[in-house]
Amino acid sequence: MTREPREPREIRETRPDHSGLYDGDRYEGDRYDGDRHDSERYDVVIVGGGPAGLSAALMLGRARRSVLVLDAGEPRNAPAAHLHGFLSRDGAPPGDLLAAGRREVAGYGVEVRTGRARTTVRDGGLFAVTDDAGRTVRARRLLVTTGFTDELPDVPGLARRWGRDVLHCPYCHGWEVRDAPIGVLSTGPMGVHQALLFRQWTDRLTLLLHTGPRPTEEESEQLAARGIAVVSGEVTGLEITDDRLTGARLGTGEVLPLQALAVAPRAVPGAATAAFLDSLGLAPTEHPSGMGSYLAAGPAGLTDVPGVWVAGNAADLTANVLASAASGSAAAGAINADLVAEDTRRAVRARKDPFSAASEARVCELVAGDRRHGL
Repeated sequence: MTREPREPREIRETRPDHSGLYDGDRYEGDRYDGDRHDSERYDVVIVGGGPAGLSAALMLGRARRSVLVLDAGEPRNAPAAHLHGFLSRDGAPPGDLLAAGRREVAGYGVEVRTGRARTTVRDGGLFAVTDDAGRTVRARRLLVTTGFTDELPDVPGLARRWGRDVLHCPYCHGWEVRDAPIGVLSTGPMGVHQALLFRQWTDRLTLLLHTGPRPTEEESEQLAARGIAVVSGEVTGLEITDDRLTGARLGTGEVLPLQALAVAPRAVPGAATAAFLDSLGLAPTEHPSGMGSYLAAGPAGLTDVPGVWVAGNAADLTANVLASAASGSAAAGAINADLVAEDTRRAVRARKDPFSAASEARVCELVAGDRRHGL
């Protein structure tokens, strides 16, 4: 998958109004107390425990928020043996990063629970999130950071090599296959662009037109100038020798020698995720590049659904691990600021309420002074 800039989105000048969502919750001093005896209520529920979700959980935990991370344990980059481009973690197994992240967030009181979010409904101003085990938790805010998977080209044997020698992003995997014979499987309008990118890592490059469009006259000139071969015809299979990719087999029977094959998967929500998003009122938007669908949101991940944020690949199909973690951190900061504003509004209302416990205590102090003790 190439790292194309995201299409510009309309920036909303006003934020969804949360002011009337949480009036039924109690407020004492400067601490939210929706129900201090109900351990299944949280300030924030994060759906997805990948880099974006755990980064957000870390920020919110450090902000002394009660947080639950609900994670199905199916990270998008699970087929990859290593992650790259993450400063100080380059080459680390993705699972090691997640394990370290879980340990860190636990130190701040964040709860991580295995499960898949199935439905979400409004419940007394909160979000009621039900998982696949039938358990329901409630939250003041919701952050969605998961649920999108890669839909691969339909070529026999290709899926078994995904994340190994069938690749998508030159920035993630190009160094590991540098100077090797690489094929780029064209399945859409970005095929030529992807081939030109991979040319940075090798001069032994072939664009396999497969089901993609034929290059325009200008594109053909660019490919020729960069020494990129172009082969017509569909790829019908892969040649594997000693558990290594050695070639792509064409419909003519010809085998093109290769050591890596670049593809452009489509990011799409799984069936369970689609149902969850539908219950939440979030509809994925098709990306104009054909890369798949995403959840449209503002710069910090705020969606059109009041109280709901998104981060990671759910919001940005081009985000690598580092960018996903950064987006989770940004969303967490925005969520905490939103909660602070809500807590402040609630505190002001409580202070002005003549029948609140705080107001009665102040009146008693003014009228009785020290005599109120022992009465």
